[in-house]
Amino acid sequence: MKRTIFLTGLVSLLAICLSSCGSNSLRTIQLTAPSTELQGIGGTIQLQAQGTYAYGPNRDLTDLVTYTVVVNAAPNNVDVNGFPLPTPPSTIKINSTGLITGVNPAVCSYQDVGTTTTPAWALTGTYMVTATYRGVTSQPVFIGVASAIGSLLPPALGACGPTTTGG
Repeated sequence: MKRTIFLTGLVSLLAICLSSCGSNSLRTIQLTAPSTELQGIGGTIQLQAQGTYAYGPNRDLTDLVTYTVVVNAAPNNVDVNGFPLPTPPSTIKINSTGLITGVNPAVCSYQDVGTTTTPAWALTGTYMVTATYRGVTSQPVFIGVASAIGSLLPPALGACGPTTTGG
């Protein structure tokens, strides 16, 4: 009888420990975006944050994480005309559900490095977005912005970004 009570108590303690430890065993956050091109004023990108835990299945943390968006610290991180990208919430803002929106002032962080007949787009600057939850921070996602008309010099001819022709 004592052995059964002891075993029941041990199993109960183990179950409590595993359930409480499992809720705090976040290992990584994977931040993903369907696109890394924010196109036009009012254009949006919906981020998704997926948590990987030591125990149990992955969990959607999109509405639980804290998002941070900053100008990427990479050298020469500028708009198409060579000006530094504005600091958020100018040009780009993000809400608590991971929705990124292009806002004024408009900017173009793509440069057409192709010919007058065949465009070839290169990023000149990006914003870096991360998600943090319970002390764990995701890998960064880098967002290029095409919300303004680009350089008026050939070969760009006013276009901004791979599929956007103007803001």
